[in-house]
Amino acid sequence: MQLTMTLGNMFALFAAMLVLAAMPSSSVLIVVSRSANSGFIHGALAALGIVVGDIFFILIAILGLSLLAESMAGMFVLVKYIGGAYLVWLGMRLVFAKPGMLQAEKGASAAMSSSFFCGLLFTLADQKALLFYLGFFPAFIKLSSMTLADIAVIISIALLAVGGVKVAYAFMADRAVSLFTNRTMRWLNIASGGLMLAIGLIVITRA
Repeated sequence: MQLTMTLGNMFALFAAMLVLAAMPSSSVLIVVSRSANSGFIHGALAALGIVVGDIFFILIAILGLSLLAESMAGMFVLVKYIGGAYLVWLGMRLVFAKPGMLQAEKGASAAMSSSFFCGLLFTLADQKALLFYLGFFPAFIKLSSMTLADIAVIISIALLAVGGVKVAYAFMADRAVSLFTNRTMRWLNIASGGLMLAIGLIVITRA
């Protein structure tokens, strides 16, 4: 497979995506919240869900499937409602749960899958990500001359840059929990749950 991207393009794209992923955002909040309340694995799985959602939008942007994006508008609206409702449910659960209840769930397979889908649905519910990538990539690559090798490289860069940063946030949140008392964790649950609840309501109202 022929590669048209230069090392300079790859480095510039990696650096840009790394900086953007590190900026405080709703996705960072979700990863930190899942990790702080249920452990590092849950935060890492939420990060994986976010990255998978990003890769979906990246493929649409790279392949120039604007018509497909328009034809899937109805599906995106449905995903927004589902994702928003799921975030509201998680937010309410965090607000009213006791720290011990959440910590006892570490390692539960059902909760692990919910962490992944939390990140995935949140990303898919945000169509602005698609518009962002459609406007972002032309600054670094020539979409008309893309090859399969270029697409593989871009996906790898997204995994390393976006995934690496989100997993780092999950690790730091998990380590920081050991420094908190139960009273502090209770307030952290209320704060993160309230913010997640607000994000879910915003997603639903904008759908």
